[in-house]
Amino acid sequence: MTGSTAGLGKEVARLFAAESACTVVTGRNTARGDAVVAEIRAAGGAATFFRADLTIEDEARGLMRAAAATYGPVTVLVNNAVAPEVVAADRKLLEVPPEVWQRMYEVNVIGAVWLMQEAMPGMIEVGHGSIVNISSRTAERSSPKLAAYTASKGAMNALARSITLDYARQGIRCNTVQPGYIVHEERDADMTPERVRYITDMSLTRPATARDVAYAILFLASHEAECISGVTLQVDGGSSFARSRTMD
Repeated sequence: MTGSTAGLGKEVARLFAAESACTVVTGRNTARGDAVVAEIRAAGGAATFFRADLTIEDEARGLMRAAAATYGPVTVLVNNAVAPEVVAADRKLLEVPPEVWQRMYEVNVIGAVWLMQEAMPGMIEVGHGSIVNISSRTAERSSPKLAAYTASKGAMNALARSITLDYARQGIRCNTVQPGYIVHEERDADMTPERVRYITDMSLTRPATARDVAYAILFLASHEAECISGVTLQVDGGSSFARSRTMD
């Protein structure tokens, strides 16, 4: 479970642990990672934190080896890592600095590739495995001034289809979850009424919470979804079909 010391990743880790999964929490912030593990263990779950910078190949591959050494072959991998500071530096195509392109792909694509390369041989050996890539609706409905982010998420969507074609007969499934806007009480506390109305109007049902998205990930990772591979699942309250609106 990469990027699982906060936000969506933390919620996914908590949910998987509650469902009796041996959960590996990962990220770059040791204090936050240890706190997530302590919370999971206090609730009766099994979890371990491994610190890793997924843009460093040795650390990414070492993470998967440590996970396998602790719990046995990794049969579920959720690629959720994100670097908010890099996303914040994204721009329109002609304005994106080379270092932002590089860092965006290192975090969102290359790091995930290294993890999958380490996990998949073990999945093949035991005859099953599920990979869930966390993408974004921007991969299909691009947002302004997010050229590098949009391209990197589109790459992960395509990679899930490629893995399905090449490895489904060896028991590996790979799917993608595309969240829309995710409600976060602490982050959204200072939101203006206009912004609240905009977010609410984007959804045909209601804005998604991290728990909503986590349940979708849990399902795709589970044996109940063993006939599902290569799909992109939107979890956005129907906002993909809502009439586009522009804020003033």
